[in-house]
Amino acid sequence: MLTASAPLKDLPPVTFAGAGPGAAEHLTLGVLRALEAAEVVIHDRLVGEEVMALIPAHVRRIDVGKEGFGPSVPQSAINRVLVETAQTGARVVRLKGGDPGIFARLDEEIEALEAAGLSFRILPGLSTAPVAAAAIGQALTKRGRNASLRILTGHDMDGFAEQDWRGLARATEVAAIYMGKKSARFIQGRLLMHGAGPETPVTLVENASRADQRVHAGTLATLPALALCCSGPAIILFGLAPRAAIPAMTSHEEARA
Repeated sequence: MLTASAPLKDLPPVTFAGAGPGAAEHLTLGVLRALEAAEVVIHDRLVGEEVMALIPAHVRRIDVGKEGFGPSVPQSAINRVLVETAQTGARVVRLKGGDPGIFARLDEEIEALEAAGLSFRILPGLSTAPVAAAAIGQALTKRGRNASLRILTGHDMDGFAEQDWRGLARATEVAAIYMGKKSARFIQGRLLMHGAGPETPVTLVENASRADQRVHAGTLATLPALALCCSGPAIILFGLAPRAAIPAMTSHEEARA
């Protein structure tokens, strides 16, 4: 947990909190306690229903959801709401899906608070990548396979995001690609262009950790088709395939249900 330097105003610090990918079981105790003590929760679109249900009924909720390539609350408006709400003296929790420091524009909101003389603290959350990897029975790093892990975004403020495609195209590389569903064909094209094998395993985990989680496994050659199968938010695990035990376990559980 990081606390900002001494505030210029005698007001409670804003708490930036990570809600995890969706399931309440992935919420940290620190975040749960912050939600229970909050007076206002300013939350994203991707915060799971199970987590939202843990917010006490009397707490005011402000939805500032954003969606890549879709309808969004402008970041400037989010910053303004955050500052104005904190200036009332309320105990504010800024609740973000996953971890607030991974592709969640945390710095921009911190800078808005600092410009207004307001303090903050950060409570990390479990990000989607390790949860999705666990869902397919895989580790994100493995001795002898990959000594590094790339965490990428499929798009940025300028559109499709350019990456170190040549480095990523090397055999045994592993990457977790956030917000890459709508840029799947672009990602595929760039990787093939820079030498990645079309047989490279690729897995999309849709709605990771939630009741409607789905796993779409294939290869780089089939990545665009996999992305079309996803109606909910999905993370792309490049270089990873589900272990054989996972589909069998899923089938067994479905049969018991």
